[in-house]
Amino acid sequence: MGLLLAQPIKGLVTEPQAEETASSGGAMRMFTMEDVSAMSKQGMNPTLADEISKLEGQLAGSEGEDRLAILEQIAQKWDDLAKFAPQGFVYEEMAKTNPKFEYWLQAGDAYRKAYTNLQDTVLARELNRLAMDSYQQAVDLDGSSLAAKTGLGATMVTGTNNPMAGIAILREVVAIDPKNLEANKTLGLFSMQSRQFDRAVERFLTVIEIKPDAESYFYLATSYENIGLKNEAIAAFQKSKEMAADPTLSQFIERRIEELSK
Repeated sequence: MGLLLAQPIKGLVTEPQAEETASSGGAMRMFTMEDVSAMSKQGMNPTLADEISKLEGQLAGSEGEDRLAILEQIAQKWDDLAKFAPQGFVYEEMAKTNPKFEYWLQAGDAYRKAYTNLQDTVLARELNRLAMDSYQQAVDLDGSSLAAKTGLGATMVTGTNNPMAGIAILREVVAIDPKNLEANKTLGLFSMQSRQFDRAVERFLTVIEIKPDAESYFYLATSYENIGLKNEAIAAFQKSKEMAADPTLSQFIERRIEELSK
């Protein structure tokens, strides 16, 4: 997870990164499926890379159900390797072949996983844009889907000049489903970024009730610290340390606890 406080809050930015519209369907693409596939194969096991390349070669001239079957195999290969950027392009291609809600949602989810694991790069901004467009397509097909609305709201927060439009969508989601994990986490992160730490505490208490993890406890502890609740911050940092798999994060938390305990 890294030194979280030394970086912008994950998934949130302060500078404009994209157009204010939630749909990017008409925008010129900066990367293609082939581009991202080639980048993702760099440093990969040659045998695994060759397996994917052979499947990609079968796409030429394929159509209909045959094309979808090949694309599904490629998407699974990328999933096994936790390579979400090329997987997003594959799911989007599946949605273009057969415009089903599920394919657009899967494309949005893959793109979103990919850009949240990247620093602020041109590729990250493009993946955010593509995720936003995919979620918008999914919402257009099923306006009742909270998963699609949550994804759309989150990507609008991170990728437009009008993050409050995304926040409004996320608030609609939690009004319907108060225990929605992704919506509460994104709202909590936005509250931290906007220095509304009391609201962030409320969001992350809900998050850890649903699915406790080291990251959420870390954000909860940081929020407590910023409103002067040292004992609560220390307790939350301790829980984060117990659950953390990253030794560097554990060491950072130990220093925070030591400083708060003085």
